[in-house]
Amino acid sequence: MKINETIEELLKAPEGEHYEFKEAKNKYDFHTTLKYCCALANCGGGKFVLGISDKRPRKVVGSNAFDQPERTKNGLMEKLQVRVDFQLYNHNSKRVLVFEIASRPIGLPVQVDGVAWSRKGDSLVPMSSKEMQRIFIEGGQDFSDEICKDATIKDLDKGAVEAFRKQWISKTGNKTLKTLSVEQLMIDCGAIINNEITYAALVLFGSKTALRKYLTQAEIIFEYRSKNSAGPAQQRVEFNIGFFACFDAIWDLVNLRNDKQHYQEGLFVLDVPTFNERVVREALLNAVSHRNYQMSGSIFVRQYRDRLVIENPGGFPSGVTTENILNIQSPRNRRIASILALCGLVERAGQGMNLIYELSIKDAKPLPDFSGTDDYFVFLTLNGIILDDRLLLMLKKIDSEKLESMITADLLIINSLFYEQKISKQIMGFKNIEININKLIDWGIIEVTGRNKYVLARSLYESTGKSGVHTRLVGLDKETNKELLLKHIKSNGKKGTPFNELQQVLPSHSRRQIQKLLIELRNENRIFVEGTTKNAKWYIS
Repeated sequence: MKINETIEELLKAPEGEHYEFKEAKNKYDFHTTLKYCCALANCGGGKFVLGISDKRPRKVVGSNAFDQPERTKNGLMEKLQVRVDFQLYNHNSKRVLVFEIASRPIGLPVQVDGVAWSRKGDSLVPMSSKEMQRIFIEGGQDFSDEICKDATIKDLDKGAVEAFRKQWISKTGNKTLKTLSVEQLMIDCGAIINNEITYAALVLFGSKTALRKYLTQAEIIFEYRSKNSAGPAQQRVEFNIGFFACFDAIWDLVNLRNDKQHYQEGLFVLDVPTFNERVVREALLNAVSHRNYQMSGSIFVRQYRDRLVIENPGGFPSGVTTENILNIQSPRNRRIASILALCGLVERAGQGMNLIYELSIKDAKPLPDFSGTDDYFVFLTLNGIILDDRLLLMLKKIDSEKLESMITADLLIINSLFYEQKISKQIMGFKNIEININKLIDWGIIEVTGRNKYVLARSLYESTGKSGVHTRLVGLDKETNKELLLKHIKSNGKKGTPFNELQQVLPSHSRRQIQKLLIELRNENRIFVEGTTKNAKWYIS
């Protein structure tokens, strides 16, 4: 399956799991599209094609469905929690729209309305429990998927179960969930397998008695410390109960001492909380999904005046490092992660850390810090103090729809350029990063100053009264390069300088960029050219 196939290649595409063709001449239902795309993701990714008939020989019929494909793409990504791209074709004045759906994360099925959809021939069918089980174990042994032999349905906390039920109904709108018994609800979400209690069920729904008996290390300990010095905490609360029974309570404790920070936007003074609720909740969900429950030790949430530190037993999952953490999706406890995704607490399965990075940038705060992490513990520090409120003002000047559609790589590029940093290897390691860069250029958000050199657009600097910074970043670099060209032309004296030598002076620049600098020098009457094309030579005026 190619990334950008021609219409002819689509017409000849082989039958199978990776293509779905719909005529959709006038319109097509979004929810049905969602289910087909879910099935494509679960079979390893594929293409949903609108405007081409399904039966062979296939024909281009044209489709008017989804007249704003960018918005549809964003809706699919939000619901499916996987990467979605689209391609538009105009074939003999007939419109063809193709959505390209990425594969599901390793060890996690993609779900819509609580159902992991699959394909059987031309039909959509719910994925079988056997298929689900195969997906859960493909990333290695999953402790949360194992059975706690002595546990029974009585070991689950009713309040935790009802909190989950409420969240699942809110996510799906499925009111029939209200009528299910506790046991059936747990079976349907995968917490109970073959009438036996999984460790995922205990972690998420276990009573205090059950956790003390079967899984004491599943506790979460909150501490508030007003100072950095060692000693007893000002407040300490231990949660020895299923996660759904204490999730809100932990945030409430953090929010008790959540100071507001102020910044000026025109005549208005706006507030930004030190601790972003979504960031804190996502960090907690990550800790519960990724910790090693076979190791002793508890999850610690330590709050200070200006930062939050979450200590998680077990180190990073296999294959995950601080360098690739935004590109690798590998939850250690996949059954736990699946149940959290089912009820919408995990908005993008396996990408919780991406969301934390994105929201930190949008709040103009430092990026997440993993200092102190080793093979046995993960330390995640969320610094809450705004670094520079001008970044907040800049982001507000970007079209809201474009800002909302940005992914992690886009925001990391903007963040790096705002702080006058090079785009790091971590960012350049993102898949299709060139597409992201070109998109930001087309949107007028960044500008090119050289080969792999970029700055934020002048209009963004002007929005904060800092247009001089743009001039310094662009002008200094350009003038330096002009002086280098001038120096080399001068050193060649009367014999002149051919263009290929000037390319050696600025090897990181394209031919067009060097020509632009030479034209500026010529217009300034500092150099002149004799000859044309390959025989042209440049001289000092």
